[in-house]
Amino acid sequence: METQERQNLAEKQRIVIKIGSSSLTHVQTGEVNLMKIEKLVRVISDLRGQGKDVVLVSSGAIAAGRQALGHHRKPGSLAEKQAFAAVGQARLMMIYQKLFAEYNQTAAQVLLTKDTMVNDSSRYNAQNTFDELLNLGTIPIVNENDTVSTSEIPYVDSFGDNDRLSAIVAALIGADLLILLSDIDGLYTDDPRENPEAGFISLVPEITPEFLRMGKDTSGSDVGTGGMSAKLAAARIATDSGADMVIANGDQVDVILDIMSGKEKGTLFLAHTNLDFDLMHYLNNEY
Repeated sequence: METQERQNLAEKQRIVIKIGSSSLTHVQTGEVNLMKIEKLVRVISDLRGQGKDVVLVSSGAIAAGRQALGHHRKPGSLAEKQAFAAVGQARLMMIYQKLFAEYNQTAAQVLLTKDTMVNDSSRYNAQNTFDELLNLGTIPIVNENDTVSTSEIPYVDSFGDNDRLSAIVAALIGADLLILLSDIDGLYTDDPRENPEAGFISLVPEITPEFLRMGKDTSGSDVGTGGMSAKLAAARIATDSGADMVIANGDQVDVILDIMSGKEKGTLFLAHTNLDFDLMHYLNNEY
């Protein structure tokens, strides 16, 4: 059933879409799923055709590097992870640029580190760059710069996961909608993979401590990093900054168009703009 809150999503003009590694890779091998990426590119190009600004936060660089180098396992050390990312990020962008070009769209690469965002001057420059890229009609594709960030120390030198990074980007550019595509349908009262009695939650008007307790700091795949607790942390940032957020299953990327047309897909977190919102508080983990 379509609700007014869902119907309002059709009017959103600046959208950040985050897709995780588990949604971009084959379950059997962990290698990049080219058909899934092609469908994602088509959906985003269609949103651009509607006149909407779209920023894509894409995981998958390390998985692409693993595929290119013939390694079929998660990296065992930070140096190995960064080496895979260095190879894979270039490979991933090559795929995106080739596919977007087929739909007459231009993809731009933006690699961020936490240092970029914490520093006032570089954060301001990053914001200006995003604004100009969107003014030029490009589709910025964002990832953490894994080749230099020290992600073995979560939330100290790194964003920790792309869920949180996508919410920070949404806040930075003044997005009015953030869509997190994951390997789960949305927010449940408990982990549905472990508890068949877990109930699905379609709408979260405000993130309360009760909802935060529902988050599980786990991930269901061997290629992803962000569990439900990471998604709830992202929801706090996005909704406080004034953006609605939807968590949905990225198995079928057409779900993005369903969400934008008001269909009840995933869990919708309603924006409740915090007049005291300060992105630095979230970057410094003061929450």
